[in-house]
Amino acid sequence: MREITVACLDMAGTTVADDGSVIAAFGAAAAEFGLVPGADGYDEAIAFVHDTMGQSKIEVFRRLLGSEERAQRANGIFEASYSESVRAGLVAPLPGAVETITALRAAGIKVCLTTGFAPVTRDALLDALAWRPLIDLALSPADVGRGRPWPDLPLTALLRLGGGAVSELAVAGDTPSDIESGLRAGAGLVVGVTTGAASAESLAAAGAPYVLDSVGGLLQLIGVGADVLD
Repeated sequence: MREITVACLDMAGTTVADDGSVIAAFGAAAAEFGLVPGADGYDEAIAFVHDTMGQSKIEVFRRLLGSEERAQRANGIFEASYSESVRAGLVAPLPGAVETITALRAAGIKVCLTTGFAPVTRDALLDALAWRPLIDLALSPADVGRGRPWPDLPLTALLRLGGGAVSELAVAGDTPSDIESGLRAGAGLVVGVTTGAASAESLAAAGAPYVLDSVGGLLQLIGVGADVLD
């Protein structure tokens, strides 16, 4: 069994399936500024959104639109669109996610869910899934200073949850930004999963030491509670 005391798991694409709601919400925000299919700059904007998946949404809009006022407006539209998807029931736990979180906590490992969403959207998602009792902590970029690919999210989780050394930290996510964040934090276990935005090849290229079909495989790597998923 690996000595892991804190596990940081990404939300959309890693533990949560959202039926394309993230991309749809980006599309709604982009349309406000004339970035619609066929318009100049649309393909480049969508490619940028895919490349930065997992990162702080407001930071993505700042870089994409080049203006704080435009970025804040776009982010508001994004958050409203995604929240509507949550209310419409278009989000659900990915297979094995609940069992994995339950097994980790049963083994004494604290679990933090991380996301690039604003806190209000993150909390709406947690409430829709009834996940608040399931976890120890949930963090957004606004809570820690910087989002992915910086290491602030996992390091803050380690500190707030009373974990030990960074070698006792596990990070799992579905984007290259998740992987970079975990590696920058010095996490003892960094895992990519292919249930979300990125391919196995892109996760491996980002430096993921392990690439799994789902977050459930994390249990075997750590060496606890694998029987829960049987």
